[in-house]
Amino acid sequence: MAKVTFLGLGVMGYPMAAHLKHKGGHEVTVYNRTTAKAEKWASEHGGSFAATPAEAAQGADFVFCCVGNDDDLREVTIGENGAFETMEAGSIFVDNTTASAKVARELYEVAKAQDVGFIDAPVSGGQAGAENAVLTVMCGGDEDVFAKAKPVIDAFARMVGLMGPSGAGQLTKMVNQICIAGLVQGLSEGVHFAKTAGLDVEAVINVISKGAAGSWQMENRASTMAKGEFDFGFAVDWMRKDLSMVLDEARSNGARLPVTAVVDQYYAQVQAMGGNRWDTSSLIALLDRK
Repeated sequence: MAKVTFLGLGVMGYPMAAHLKHKGGHEVTVYNRTTAKAEKWASEHGGSFAATPAEAAQGADFVFCCVGNDDDLREVTIGENGAFETMEAGSIFVDNTTASAKVARELYEVAKAQDVGFIDAPVSGGQAGAENAVLTVMCGGDEDVFAKAKPVIDAFARMVGLMGPSGAGQLTKMVNQICIAGLVQGLSEGVHFAKTAGLDVEAVINVISKGAAGSWQMENRASTMAKGEFDFGFAVDWMRKDLSMVLDEARSNGARLPVTAVVDQYYAQVQAMGGNRWDTSSLIALLDRK
């Protein structure tokens, strides 16, 4: 059992913190910007809550974090009353936020100067993956720090891998989002074509999902895409945030991402339709609109 802190109780962090408490068997203290949510978590799961990240992190062996973006991450780590103010030498910060590789490397250096370990560890699997403790976790950092953190991360994960030095976890998550963006656009066009051709979409998906075209997106999203149902899952706003970081990184490293750039603009059109909070599978709405 370890003393664990979790910062950020959104749709991902809330169940992840619960798995650390119940499945991992750790002593868990939580912090959330909206204190009422932290109080609710503590009441439901028997842990404790704190008013600031610094208070929450005091005495912790591991501090986990899952917030919105680079600025949010800096605020809860190196901002006023941030976690780094009270983290002790030898403790480890595990960042599950999908953020930039730049901020990961920045915070790694700050943490290292304090003899604190830092792992950038973005996740994939969505809300369902978090609730069912089957997330994929892509990590960047030092091997010895990762070796200590992995058994704790395992509480909410199906796959945990060290991808390289600091920032490599975030870069791997970018690869993940590049692949999803192109795949969802292809699936949208396929489902749209099947509908327009008068085919039974369910029957088509049932057959082709067992072949080379099969994917997680096809198995989990094709049916709802065909019905025009998008009120769930990973929001378009969040995907655009992620793709913005991907394209920014590509401009720095010289990678050519023509399809990703186009799909990002398609998502901008979905936002213009009012689909900011729709699931990413809503790309099909652009094809189906009259």
